[in-house]
Amino acid sequence: MTFNGMTIDLSSIEKLFASAAFFFYAIFKMNWHVGTSGWSYGGWRGLFYPEDLPTSEWLAFYARHFTTVEINMTFYRFPRPETLIRWAEATPENFTFSLKANRRITHLKKLREVQGDLRYMYILAQSLGKKIGCLLFQLPPSLHLDLQLLEDFLQQLEPRFHNVIEFRHPSWHTEAVYERLREHKAIFCLVSSRQVPPTVVATNPTVYGRFHGLTSGYRYFYQEAELKEWAANLTQLQAEDYFIYFNNDYQAHAVDNARRLRELLLSHSRRAD
Repeated sequence: MTFNGMTIDLSSIEKLFASAAFFFYAIFKMNWHVGTSGWSYGGWRGLFYPEDLPTSEWLAFYARHFTTVEINMTFYRFPRPETLIRWAEATPENFTFSLKANRRITHLKKLREVQGDLRYMYILAQSLGKKIGCLLFQLPPSLHLDLQLLEDFLQQLEPRFHNVIEFRHPSWHTEAVYERLREHKAIFCLVSSRQVPPTVVATNPTVYGRFHGLTSGYRYFYQEAELKEWAANLTQLQAEDYFIYFNNDYQAHAVDNARRLRELLLSHSRRAD
């Protein structure tokens, strides 16, 4: 569009108003949180982060566009609580962090004899104070259905936290598993990936979802029809809180997909009101 000799990018203006509408809405009805799995991707420079923005300022920049982030770093190593406290201090009051549990718990020990590791994960969660979102336990694809193992593990979880279990083998997608999660107030992780079929079920008033990408994995870009279907499915669950994260980090696809799903959820929420 041209106005008084100036070229105006309407798409940029639309994005600005959509973002502003989201944050205005979030102040009054903050029951869903949409973001990305991690924020520190070098490939996002110039696509999401300004070219000249120091990496030390990326989190603060990210927090101006989203109100939540999923931390993957905790899966690979245990950080010091001071690190998480510093992150919390760099973000607005309404911002939340969800932590991915360390692989020692899920992949190395496969949920057995993990009391000490669990204790430290909860220390990390506590260090975030009111900014803790959920604690995600992502099971490896090699771990198949074992109800007794699941029961023993669930009994060790702190129910005052939002504990999320992501099952990466389809054998876990059974009503017996859902019932055990409900009994322990644990959250079944909704997943969009090429490894397991999508299962939309709620085991807790809080819903947690992860978008890993389909045919091309982390390079996958979710199309409009796919996001609309997910927005409809998510809102039909009528949960009290939603935590949704996109993990398709290639070319900042996660950023674009998260923004669009957020807009769709906002639209659904307005109609519901």
